[in-house]
Amino acid sequence: MRDSHVVPIFETPPWGVVVPVKLLSVAKSRLAPYGEAARRRLALAFAADVVTAAMRSRLVVRVVVVTDDPVAAQALTCLGAVVVADEPAAGLNPALGYGAELLRASLPDCGVAALSSDLPALRADDLDTVLAAVPAAGRAFVPDAERLGTTLLAASPGLGLDPAYGEHSRLRHLDSGAVELPGSAGLQRDVDTPADLATAVALGVGPNTAATIVGLGLSPRSPAQCTMQR
Repeated sequence: MRDSHVVPIFETPPWGVVVPVKLLSVAKSRLAPYGEAARRRLALAFAADVVTAAMRSRLVVRVVVVTDDPVAAQALTCLGAVVVADEPAAGLNPALGYGAELLRASLPDCGVAALSSDLPALRADDLDTVLAAVPAAGRAFVPDAERLGTTLLAASPGLGLDPAYGEHSRLRHLDSGAVELPGSAGLQRDVDTPADLATAVALGVGPNTAATIVGLGLSPRSPAQCTMQR
């Protein structure tokens, strides 16, 4: 958490970000070809890079992680996130709603954004650009690379987040009145499959994912070509 005694000056409203993280035992099942231990380590590395990017954003003042996984909770707390248990334990949308409520209660003047935990190529400035483009009294979202799902959903101060994640969430968020915003390749490239990971590596992944790939000896392209963000 940022120092509460320091009050930043924002041209746009400050933001709180909610990142949902599944139990590592069930996360990223389509990365199982790499092996179970590798799959878990990659899922945690992705989440760590998302939290790191959000913490580095000049517009984000707090990151809340909703998870029941003790390993993820410890690792992401060390990165500065506020970690809370998944009290509803009723799926992704209730978890995001719970995290958003906590942020609204403690930071009523902030916008709230939900951010997928599997965006290892996300950069802080990508997040800044999108959050600055959210309508002053509205909701907005960024679709995934396939333009079927959603990687970020944001609501300006005072508005409900109203997440509608799941199959074809892009259309559901459009139907709910949220504005579709363009996003960077890193913000749109969620990773579910080995092919997705290869694309993310080509874009440039964060330090946690890069180190995990090298440590596991994986080769989304080749170990020597693993590109890390600078």
